[in-house]
This record gives sequence, structure tokens and C-alpha cells, in this order.
Amino acid sequence: MSGLLPSEGNVDAGGEGTPRVHWLDDDETEQLIGCLSCDTARDILSSLHDSPATAKELSETVDTSIQNARHHLGNLVDADLVRIAGTRYSEKGREMKVYGPTDGPLVVCVGGNEGNREDFADAISSFLE
Repeated sequence: MSGLLPSEGNVDAGGEGTPRVHWLDDDETEQLIGCLSCDTARDILSSLHDSPATAKELSETVDTSIQNARHHLGNLVDADLVRIAGTRYSEKGREMKVYGPTDGPLVVCVGGNEGNREDFADAISSFLE
């Protein structure tokens, strides 16, 4: 049965994307910081920067349950830090999602007034590109 379905699947490793600049008082930033407040979520994100992986592979890498890995992956996807990069098939023929980090650097800024934020974000983006 191992030869019938591709176990490697098609995975988009991604490349360098556009830098994202967030401000500490933005709603998106609150969600981002909230999901990264847990060691397990940070370990999962770090692991995905090394190599795309399934929830099962990540649970083994970071030594947690698959349910916990899926919970944190859902939060990381919602915060736009992780994306579904492709699919693989298990030995039993089940389709599994393969996760990878979203492309591009992320910067969280503190302070600044509303009028300067867009210029500041443009300057940071051009520096990181």
C-alpha cells in the first residue's frame, strides 16, 4: 500500500514575503501576542521555520499531544503566523495538512502617533526587503 499514495505530497516551502508591521495597540497584535504567550506555540513556530510539518510530526518534535499541537496550530493560523503549505498522506491513506510559516518578517512596534505610523511602516518594510 505504501506505493499507492504519495507520502511526501506537494508542499510549498514558500519564500521571502512582504514584511508585516504591527502596532502594539492593534487588535491583530493582541491576537498575535496572545497565541505566542505559550512556550508550546513558540516551539511549534520555531520548528516550522526549520521545516514544514504535519500536526503529528510537530507533536512529536515539541513533545506534546497531537490535540494540543492542533490547538496551537489553529491559533497560529488565525494570527497569520502559520499557513497550510500542502498535504501528505499517512500510511493508512489519510490526507494530512502540512503546515509552514507565513512568508516575510514581522515587526511589532510600540509608541508613535497615528500620523507617523504609515511612514514608519514603509521605512521598516523597505529596510527589511
